[in-house]
Amino acid sequence: MLADSYGRVATDLRVSLTDRCNLRCTYCMPPEGLEWLPNPEILTDDEVNRLIRIGVTMLGIEEIRFTGGEPLLRRGLSSILAATTSLQPRPTTALTTNAIGLSRFAPALADAGLDRINVSLDTVRPETFERMALRRRLPDVLDGMAAAARAGLTPVKVNAVLMRDINDTEAPELLRYCLEHGYQLRFIEQMPLDAQHGWSRENMITADEILDKLSAEFHLEAADPDTRGSAPAELFYVDGGPETVGVIGSVTRPFCGACDRVRLTADGQIRNCLFAREESDLRPLLRNGGTDEEIAQRWRANVAGKLPGHGINDPTFLQPSRPMSAIGG
Repeated sequence: MLADSYGRVATDLRVSLTDRCNLRCTYCMPPEGLEWLPNPEILTDDEVNRLIRIGVTMLGIEEIRFTGGEPLLRRGLSSILAATTSLQPRPTTALTTNAIGLSRFAPALADAGLDRINVSLDTVRPETFERMALRRRLPDVLDGMAAAARAGLTPVKVNAVLMRDINDTEAPELLRYCLEHGYQLRFIEQMPLDAQHGWSRENMITADEILDKLSAEFHLEAADPDTRGSAPAELFYVDGGPETVGVIGSVTRPFCGACDRVRLTADGQIRNCLFAREESDLRPLLRNGGTDEEIAQRWRANVAGKLPGHGINDPTFLQPSRPMSAIGG
């Protein structure tokens, strides 16, 4: 098992397949983009498959979430997915994407065994989308979500970040759209993971503010907290349910005590927390004859050293040097 000294066990592996992205969301990266990882530093398909196999068969990983950057840009995505879903025990598989290109890929991903999709979408207004993502691609995103639903990659979950004075008045509109289309919406507090290091607590839209904005147009009733488990979102029934909306208060309502996640970056680093300042490099073991057990031992040691919390609310907090696109969600 991947256990830490605080009694938490990691069973959810987030696998970043690339640091590249075809959007330029302002809370993630600068308009000119970032310096991408050189191809030789990116794990090969076989290396990714080996690490996932070790995680599932030796370390108790039960769920795999493929992330990026934008994972649909990874050419070997379908083959990696097929290798993952052929493992025994079979892990649950999910994909977090901006949905650009998903209208083409959804059937193949379903055929390869993908269980469900998470889509990052902050607005359904074209002008706001362009302002936030610096690209005119909203129709492609909406088409991709619809294609995912048709392919059975459900529930389609939508992750949204509200930015002050940009889309913070659009929360009810986005929720209404998701309810009409059968998508499950989750609002996420903006976290200090932007490449520009421009995040500030004063500008962040808090969980309380999100709920206030939604409550102006919907009746919200908190779901039973005992059913939450390790899920990051607090769920609320909308207008009596059964539909729900979630709020992930990573900053003001941290859930570190129930965290069951560990992350693998596209260049082979294990991170025991999204905000970890240290990583464990598995790539040298992969490329220099390391055994599965040696890799598993280094992985276990990384998770064993996990801190009790992310520390965002500590005065000594330092933002990770890697932005979200280079870590994986």
